[in-house]
Amino acid sequence: MSVRWFSRLLGHPLPRSSAGDERLPNIQALPILSSDALSSVAYATEAALGILILGGSAALKLSLPITLAIIALIVIVVLSYRQAIAAYPNGGGSYVVARDNLGRNVGLVAAAALLIDYALTAAVSLMAGTQALSSLDPTLLPYEVPIALVLLVLVGWANLRGVKEAGRVFAIPTYAFVLMIALLTVAGLRDLTFHHGWHPDPPPLTAALEPIGLFMILRAFSSGCSAMTGIEAIANGVKVFREPAPVNARKTLLVMAVLLSAMFFAVSGMGFMYGIAPNPDITVLAQIGQRVFGNGSVLYWTLQITTLLILVLAANTAFSGFPRLAAMLAEDRCLPMQMNLLGDRLVYQNGIGVLLGITALIIVICRGDTTVAVNLYALGVFTAFTLSQLGLVRRWWMQRGPGWRGRMLMNALGSLTTFVVLVVIVVSKFDEGAWTVVIAIPLLVWGLAVIRRRYRQIFAALAPDPDAAPLQVVPRDPPTGHHAIVWIPSMMRPAFEAVRYACSFADSVTAVVVVQNDQDAGHLSQMWDRYVGPNTGALELVLLDSPFSSLLDPFCDFVTAAEQRHPERITTVVMPVAIPRDRLDVALLNQRARALFEALSDDQSRVFSIVRYFVPNGRDPAGSRSSGSME
Repeated sequence: MSVRWFSRLLGHPLPRSSAGDERLPNIQALPILSSDALSSVAYATEAALGILILGGSAALKLSLPITLAIIALIVIVVLSYRQAIAAYPNGGGSYVVARDNLGRNVGLVAAAALLIDYALTAAVSLMAGTQALSSLDPTLLPYEVPIALVLLVLVGWANLRGVKEAGRVFAIPTYAFVLMIALLTVAGLRDLTFHHGWHPDPPPLTAALEPIGLFMILRAFSSGCSAMTGIEAIANGVKVFREPAPVNARKTLLVMAVLLSAMFFAVSGMGFMYGIAPNPDITVLAQIGQRVFGNGSVLYWTLQITTLLILVLAANTAFSGFPRLAAMLAEDRCLPMQMNLLGDRLVYQNGIGVLLGITALIIVICRGDTTVAVNLYALGVFTAFTLSQLGLVRRWWMQRGPGWRGRMLMNALGSLTTFVVLVVIVVSKFDEGAWTVVIAIPLLVWGLAVIRRRYRQIFAALAPDPDAAPLQVVPRDPPTGHHAIVWIPSMMRPAFEAVRYACSFADSVTAVVVVQNDQDAGHLSQMWDRYVGPNTGALELVLLDSPFSSLLDPFCDFVTAAEQRHPERITTVVMPVAIPRDRLDVALLNQRARALFEALSDDQSRVFSIVRYFVPNGRDPAGSRSSGSME
């Protein structure tokens, strides 16, 4: 019942052949991958003003120059990432670029920064969305944390249902927010032209708490750079687009940059003209809406509701980027392999689940207040920006193809500017919480490196022994009537030990591998021929296709069909299980054989033989094997 209920909640499994259908046109990919960047318009200006107000009312006039400087930085970064997409058409995120051009360890730094940034992005977006809601109804202020958690569950559920489902859910609110900012801008220009006049209102008088100096300006600039979070998501998510994916991704990135720059400048400009100052009870964008649309008007309420929706949906950028990055790290053996498994809806559901847990923890710790989190999450994204563009500089220098000088200079400029911003953020925000990220990134890099090193040890210990005795079934007279079907999760030593054990008691042995693509099939056949030899009548290898993400269902169906074809013989299902000795190995090893045993035990009585292979703990020269049968 629980499996059936879960299937209804997330939708029926999608076949792998429909993965191409899950790719999105530009008009749907834009809201999925750009909602974070576009939604930053709702709080980036306020973040800069929140620092400038410390210098008194007179300091607020610096918001426009700071906004223009940030827009210039947006242009540089976007042009650099367009080059990254061209260089890496399958996804040119910071981790891939840094890993390929600057080395694996530097790539881990970029990956750690992005993982932290994605988690903070999801939390900040949801908490900011609840603040937009409480600006409409102050009675909701005590309930911001539970509201944010409920919204988090809804966003996670939409992403677990698949990319196409998420695109349908998120498209309308994102475009509605863009439309409302456009209406706000047009109405503001009309008011400034025909009623208000182009003379800025003085902001409310506020005494200066700090002198206006370069350090304060840099702090305000670094806070306003929160408008740049999410820019990399399109470069990371090239595979989301329909073909030609790189071309469509570059176009969408350009559209996103134009929209972001125009909206950011419009909000900052109207805030300056209307003398808007930060207010703890109402957001800057809401204050502008009240001045332009009128307090309590339908358009004002619509602005706040669409702001709430896009801030909530901005968390989707993290839910799109975090699982994909985690899957790449798992493929490189820097995270548990389970993070690279596609769910029934063709999404990395384990990565989504991990992000749900981390985001919920951040929301609870911050108590729904974005103040601390906003100061943190720009640090990770600018670390990734800098390393990605520095990697492209080295790439163009090494390749020296046509036009390489112009490309290299563009990325060098981008790397230099983002590095300067990174230093500014670290220095100006260190006492405000940035020190936690400065410590967290090296710790996370160390953890990723430890996992990578342990995987190397495990795979070296479990690698097939080329000097082992040949595997063959010894003819028995008279025959015992036993047939063994061996589950082969991978061509490693535990699997071959399971085949060897099956050959010791059965008249015939069938080793079964469920493959996901044709390339895997060819590689697996070559390894079988290398370590076992060609198929014989008594010992054969069978490769099964998996139309869906599940690798267990095809094997279960094969076992059932084999038993029905030959009811006269005794069929034993032999399954290798790698038994971890270290606590870390428990998370690193995928114990799919246990789930397979449960699946095969549901239908009818069967004979099972579990071949346990103990993984060396780093001190043992080799693993040990034991077997036991269950009926």
